[in-house]
Amino acid sequence: MNRREFIRLLGGAAVAWPLTARAQLAMPVIGFLNTGTREGFAHLLAAFHQSLNQAGFIEGRNVAIEYRWAEGQYDRLAELAADLVRRQVSVIAATTTPAALAAKTATSTIPIVFTSAADPVTAGLVASLNRPGGNATGATSYLTGLGAKRLELLHELVPKATTIGMLVNPNHPTIETERKDVEGAARKFGQQVHVVNAASVDDFDKVLATLARLNASALLVTADAVFLSRRDRLVGLVAHYALPTIYPQREFVMVGGLMSYAASVADSYRQAGIYVGRVLKGAVPADLPVVLPNKFDFFINLKTAKALGLEVPPTLLARADEVIE
Repeated sequence: MNRREFIRLLGGAAVAWPLTARAQLAMPVIGFLNTGTREGFAHLLAAFHQSLNQAGFIEGRNVAIEYRWAEGQYDRLAELAADLVRRQVSVIAATTTPAALAAKTATSTIPIVFTSAADPVTAGLVASLNRPGGNATGATSYLTGLGAKRLELLHELVPKATTIGMLVNPNHPTIETERKDVEGAARKFGQQVHVVNAASVDDFDKVLATLARLNASALLVTADAVFLSRRDRLVGLVAHYALPTIYPQREFVMVGGLMSYAASVADSYRQAGIYVGRVLKGAVPADLPVVLPNKFDFFINLKTAKALGLEVPPTLLARADEVIE
């Protein structure tokens, strides 16, 4: 080997080594897409991080996370999802059903791990629960009849309530299924359901005033990121109108709501973190069955019940997972 060839070879190695080192140091990137706000979902994000850490991935150390929060504006989700696709993230954690649907529309190749309050099959996220197919899988907190179950619990607490308000976000992609579920249950109790729409926090005052004019005597709040993110405001207004209300998550009860019944949403986020870890290690979403809820929470706030002048039946108290006094 002559001197010129040796220098050329040495120079090539000097260039190649930093490139190899950079490739080894490059971290996978998780795209985190959510319909709500970071503040409103902080405790659920913590559950996601906890399980991700247990899977061996720590943000900033060996994985990066690109966060995209729609802040209750559903029409932003498509562009936020498309932005994550353009950035070629390793996996998209789409936490909320609308976010999952936006991610599913944006890519058929990047793995998607979702949390869904809706039936993932009916929503079109997966082909089946056991064999998802495609590029998406995750955890669902949905089971048929939860809306009817909430109405049953509300009826047990306020049996004389014949006019029930049902608060929904009309932009939620699967709200019609829950509406039919609740209306079917209401007929059995001889109740009339008034569905009122709130697409943002700005609508809360108006819809609750509408229910007051309709003489609604109780309220059922459906699961939605807008409601969860702005739960303090919503619960405060409900208290102003003195409406006995059942909510879709315990988080509402912790800030003064009367009752909640649901599968554990925090558990869904933990499961999502586990699945994201598995995908980063090479698992394929099509081979990971959708995780079904196995933990259900029923919470009652006795302080709120007393403020409303309600006496909670012993049968309800006995079934509660937690009673706040």
